Amino acid sequence: MNPTDLQRLLSSLTQRGLLIELGTLAACLGAAWLITWLLRRRSASAQSVWLGDHIVDGVLFPLLALAGVFAARWGLQAGMVLPRPALLQLAVPILASLLIIRLGVRVLEVAFPKSQLVRVAERTLSWVVWIGLVLWLTGALPLLLGEMEQIHWKVGGGNVTLRSLVEGSLSAVLVLVLMLWLSAAIETRLLSGAGEPGFGGNLSLRKIAANATRALLLLVGLLLALSAAGIPLGALSVFGGALGVGIGFGLQKLASNYVSGFVILAERSLRIGDVVKVDNFEGRITDINTRFTVVRALNGRESIVPNELLITQRVENLTLSDPRVVLTSTVQVPYGTDIDWLIPRLVEVVREVPRVLADPAPAVLLSSFAADGLELTVSYWIGDPENGLGGARSDVNRALLRELDRQHIGIPFPQRVVQVQAAPGAEAAAQLLQGTPPAPALQPPQATPAAQPPSSPVPATAPQPPGVPS
Repeated sequence: MNPTDLQRLLSSLTQRGLLIELGTLAACLGAAWLITWLLRRRSASAQSVWLGDHIVDGVLFPLLALAGVFAARWGLQAGMVLPRPALLQLAVPILASLLIIRLGVRVLEVAFPKSQLVRVAERTLSWVVWIGLVLWLTGALPLLLGEMEQIHWKVGGGNVTLRSLVEGSLSAVLVLVLMLWLSAAIETRLLSGAGEPGFGGNLSLRKIAANATRALLLLVGLLLALSAAGIPLGALSVFGGALGVGIGFGLQKLASNYVSGFVILAERSLRIGDVVKVDNFEGRITDINTRFTVVRALNGRESIVPNELLITQRVENLTLSDPRVVLTSTVQVPYGTDIDWLIPRLVEVVREVPRVLADPAPAVLLSSFAADGLELTVSYWIGDPENGLGGARSDVNRALLRELDRQHIGIPFPQRVVQVQAAPGAEAAAQLLQGTPPAPALQPPQATPAAQPPSSPVPATAPQPPGVPS
């Protein structure tokens, strides 16, 4: 569109036919809104590329509105009501731009549902499309393309211009978006009917078919995008050699995980829904991607396991050939209990627990003669280990406890006698903590020496008996 066409278009907006065009445009938008709303009510999955999260953010609304505007403009021109419907002519590029934006954004959201870069891509695409629309309406786009044509450089044996590079890049992006849309639609279709015939209801086969289809479509899209960008496919021989060297040295782990993912899905040794234990982490497989496998534990934690690890290391699969899992509970009864009478009653009680399977039937065994009583081991099978093992074991233990209480059978436990003796100085320490000075210690009475009788004076000369000379 050149400046003359734009000026003629703006001048025709002031004519009397403007009200007719406004009514026609409003009718087209209203009809598109009504049809989209009706389809959203009847559709089971409203959040799709066509319908979107809301009515106006899908692809169907701008597509229907654009088709309605085209039909109304043709009808007004054919019926000679308005020879040049200027408002409808202006609405066509606006609705086409909105269709391009919604198509690109919805495809990216479906292909990468949990990526934070989708919002950035949406804003970038919106700015690029609206700026291009403004340049086209004002007539500046041909001038810009002409200037870009003057900028060129030689690549290999050819001459590449900036215009051809930009146009090729936009064409490549458009082709990749369409391929992503097609692969996402095929993957959704394959994974949505897991119970339908065709794949035997096997989700792993459907997953490998979806992954292979996505990889093939992305490869074809990449080749078409390179051709649209003007890059000869013969020039990819050097790139292929560099890619092979990179895989041989730095990308061998990535390539190994990628191939291992297809091997796991093809041989079906691990399937989505299996309960596995790998690297001391036990949980249920929720997804098998091309590079890693997601294992979710019963407590909500998720482990990202590289596919190569599942191929090269030992993996315990609790539900490979049989989803049933055996659990055990241990209980003691006092010596002297009639075991032959008690065991059948415990088996019937365990059999009535909702998650316990009737086949194989529960069993109660006298496992050992413990120090405090007779030890009974109760074994039983469950068919849904992905719902947790602790809940089933708790239900069985509660049923056993209720039955033992009903039969007035106690569970023996060791008796212990604990004697508490005060440590030396504990009473004084307690009084100090309470702020009371300790009482002085009582001293034992000292022994006093016995009283000596008064000594009589000894004469200096003892009397001599008579007749003895002195």
